[in-house]
Amino acid sequence: MSTSPLSALIEADRKHLIHPVINYRAHEARGVTVLESGHGAYLRDSDGNELLDAFSGLWCVNVGYGQQSIVEAATRQMSRLPYATTYFHFSSEPAIELAQKLVELTPASLEHVYFTLGGSDAVDAAIRFITHYFNATGRPMKKQMIALERGYHGSSSVGAGLTALPAFHRHFDLPLPNQHHLPSPYAYRREDGANDAALIAASVAALEAKVAQLGAENVAAFFCEPIQGSGGVIVPPRGWLKAMREACRRLDILFVADEVITGFGRTGPLFACEAEAVEPDLMTVAKGLTSGYAPMGAVLMSDAVYQGIAGDSNDTAIVGHGQTYSAHPVSAAIGLEVLRLYQEGGLLANGQAQAPRFAAGLDALLDHPLVGDARHRGLLGALELVASKSTRARFDASLKLSERIAAAAYRNRLVFRAFGDNILGFAPALCYCETEFEQLFARLKRTLDEVLEEREVRAALA
Repeated sequence: MSTSPLSALIEADRKHLIHPVINYRAHEARGVTVLESGHGAYLRDSDGNELLDAFSGLWCVNVGYGQQSIVEAATRQMSRLPYATTYFHFSSEPAIELAQKLVELTPASLEHVYFTLGGSDAVDAAIRFITHYFNATGRPMKKQMIALERGYHGSSSVGAGLTALPAFHRHFDLPLPNQHHLPSPYAYRREDGANDAALIAASVAALEAKVAQLGAENVAAFFCEPIQGSGGVIVPPRGWLKAMREACRRLDILFVADEVITGFGRTGPLFACEAEAVEPDLMTVAKGLTSGYAPMGAVLMSDAVYQGIAGDSNDTAIVGHGQTYSAHPVSAAIGLEVLRLYQEGGLLANGQAQAPRFAAGLDALLDHPLVGDARHRGLLGALELVASKSTRARFDASLKLSERIAAAAYRNRLVFRAFGDNILGFAPALCYCETEFEQLFARLKRTLDEVLEEREVRAALA
């Protein structure tokens, strides 16, 4: 009996393609879902199902699928100069223009740009630059780095230790001894019911205590996401980011804003730091930089950090950090067109205009028996599912509720992130319109209703 092309493709995937952040044996048993095309906010799979993407791919396709002007920008650059190294003092026009544009658009403290291939290696580059900076400026004891519980800073060999999700540490010998974590500003899970001001004060106090414990002379940097993404879309109170930045300045440690997810309009302004006039010492970006149309990330740094790394004119030693595809001209050309679409194309303004509709849709689901919390900022949001609204008790892991939710959502032609601890993450593209938000929340409610009707789920409710 002959095998269909799709069956052969699925079998080849099962045998050969390693997927990120998944149980390999479970994937072998399940098989892959093959995505075939995309347009606007929609994806189409190989069976012809049209799916509403409420997660922008992986928090990244901020402009939506099929933007022809991006395809044309990439095509022009590929025809003209498909590759240019930035080693040996070479560069290319789009790479230089994109660096200049990013410096114009990001907080004023950031004046220099190193391009990477994505978010994980942007964090890794930041760690390397920070280490170099303190060694080069005569402070070699500053090696300790602090991040947040539930934080995500990629899955590089070192950055994954700053990440504070158990799966990224298990069997990887992480975190490293110089990597430390503070409690997440997770208002819904605070047992003391602290208000916003108390939550901010607690975070600042925790940072101060950790630095005191380690010795300020030994602490290099504090890393944080303005809103924690993969940790469950934890939205700190307004003022939290600025307070943590100011604490780092007092403590003489570098403040690193990881805007890989929150950047490029995801939370309202172009960068989340803008909302609180926060000027970091370093910032990592990726995802929305090219809207996922090509791999690219960046680490931006202040002039003070750059000057410390650059040394003096008598020092002829190279700074030994680089990658073959750093500042790739095609990715840079795509990035420039994506930035144009955010601004001149009106996508940033549309995302801001649609944010209240997104917030209202999530908040309306607080009445659902499964939903304990709704949180959001801009077009980044989450629902937290609980077995008891009064005690906020979580569902037992054996119920595999997130898998039930994901399967029901797919049947309802909706894609979002169902985290293992029963938090549902949403990141709709900035091109969403009123009709698509109506579809999103109708399909989402139907998904929750269907799962609620499953006997085991209903029995688990307190």
